[in-house]
Amino acid sequence: MTYLVGLTGSIGMGKSTTARMFADLGCAVWDADTAVHDMYAPDGAAVAPMRSEFSDAIEDDGVSRTRLKAIIAADDTALARIEAIVHPLVAADRQAFLAATEADIAVLDIPLLFESGFDATMDATICVTAPPEVQRARVLARNTMSEAQFSAILTKQMPDAEKRARATWVVTTDTLEHARAQVQAIVDDIRKGLHHA
Repeated sequence: MTYLVGLTGSIGMGKSTTARMFADLGCAVWDADTAVHDMYAPDGAAVAPMRSEFSDAIEDDGVSRTRLKAIIAADDTALARIEAIVHPLVAADRQAFLAATEADIAVLDIPLLFESGFDATMDATICVTAPPEVQRARVLARNTMSEAQFSAILTKQMPDAEKRARATWVVTTDTLEHARAQVQAIVDDIRKGLHHA
């Protein structure tokens, strides 16, 4: 029986790095963002349905995120229609991953874990966190968004304090060594529990 862990954390908190640490310890890791990225790639599962609904979003036989952003900005109904296409595909991808995995622990990296209610389907949850100044420095160092865009994203996400309060475990990513030690402790805890189950 695979133990399901939902992993979440706001932008710039170190969630992807933390997910890799779980993978390094033999956990199976599924990433919602990667699943969507694959679906938007040429011949991806989302391309045909998106082409019929939003032909302007197709570029080089894939779905262009840049074009999608422009469509969403121009049409109040677009986001809901996009989600109606993508969410069932993501759910099917997640189910296929879970059906195929033989790992004792499966970590599901879901950015909107609590907001979407997916935490209710997990055995436990983890919130990845970092001090606000570290988070801000990480995001702005990527040079992919402005301070205004970063602030706008934060206002749409559940506050970090609320995510931490709701999570089974919290991983603080102030240093790689500290984060790795916390991940190891969580995996040890789960495996001890599984051993006695």
